Amino acid sequence: MPPVIDLDGLGLDGGAHLLIEHALGSLRPGESLRVRGHHPALAVHLAAWCRAEGHVYRPDLVVVKGSADEERWAHAERAGQATAAVAERAKLEWGLAARGALVEPGGPALDVDWAERDHVWADIAPQLYAQANANQWNPATVVDWAAPHPVPDDIEAAVVQIMTYLVENEQAALMIPARMLSRLHPHYREVMQLLAAQAADEARHVEIFTRRALLHHDVLGVSGAGGRSSLQSLLDEPDFTLASFLLSVLGEGSFLDLLRFIQRHAPDQATAQVTMLAGRDEARHVAFGVAHTAHVVRSDPAYLSRLRGAVERRHSVLVDTAGLNKQVFDSLVVLAAGSWTPAAVARGWQEVQHLQHQMDEGRQRRLQFIGFPDDEAAAISALHTRNFM
Repeated sequence: MPPVIDLDGLGLDGGAHLLIEHALGSLRPGESLRVRGHHPALAVHLAAWCRAEGHVYRPDLVVVKGSADEERWAHAERAGQATAAVAERAKLEWGLAARGALVEPGGPALDVDWAERDHVWADIAPQLYAQANANQWNPATVVDWAAPHPVPDDIEAAVVQIMTYLVENEQAALMIPARMLSRLHPHYREVMQLLAAQAADEARHVEIFTRRALLHHDVLGVSGAGGRSSLQSLLDEPDFTLASFLLSVLGEGSFLDLLRFIQRHAPDQATAQVTMLAGRDEARHVAFGVAHTAHVVRSDPAYLSRLRGAVERRHSVLVDTAGLNKQVFDSLVVLAAGSWTPAAVARGWQEVQHLQHQMDEGRQRRLQFIGFPDDEAAAISALHTRNFM
């Protein structure tokens, strides 16, 4: 005798098919299931449902399980393992399936460029993403925008120019991870999530630096062509690792030193707060860039030559540009000086020289960690753009 399922008064137009499918799940193709119920259209609906699902309907409400469902999934495969290490190569045919899901054949293949683990991975990515989530903040409330502002007008003008420069750089730093997202296989979701968080970070930085620039002035500062050329060269790099290396290891690493410099010499609370908050986020971006680049070099030590080549190409492209905007450099001196006495300006000038030395030392340390010998790290750092980023 076949097993029996009693639907009572529930019809297939009200969800009864779920109960039938559940009962059929324990049967093999060719085995029967008897259905009972007193819905007035049960027989008609059950016969139509069987035809649609590939089962055989027999009189007196008997369903003979078909093989269509098993055939449908016969050649399905898992999109990697949900709890195991990520796949070395993610198949494009997995499409947008969740990692570890059983993927039915025949769906559209993804049109992405980066589907190999070593092209995008860093073991620290999940930890950094969790940290990014825990450290989100609201630009409207986390900064005390209404704090007293005893800053002289000429020092405020220097702050406005510096903030204008920061916005320009952060807009480039926003566009690069945003572009990467659309070219990355979602199997490496931790990296994708981290890049999304990074783009959100940069969007907030653009907001707070713009807001600080316009806090007491109606217009922003100037934008030099050389600085924009330097940033454009970052946008022009198509390779994931090379773009991450140039942006995060070299550029944002130097940017961290700059943010600390501005925070240390901030003439008011708002300036100190915005640079502190941005610096906390940027430290995560640098950490991923360094970890990812080091991961690639460990997998392929010869990749160091590609990294060096990317720096040399960028240097040759920018060799005839002016580098750091004169107005930005002078504003950093004025910020550090805090006044217009000769002694103060001399002190401010020395502080900016020390900043550049700190940037160089930091770049060399990161390059050495990645795998460059000390002398080569020094030479590569010296080729980094004069625009800092």
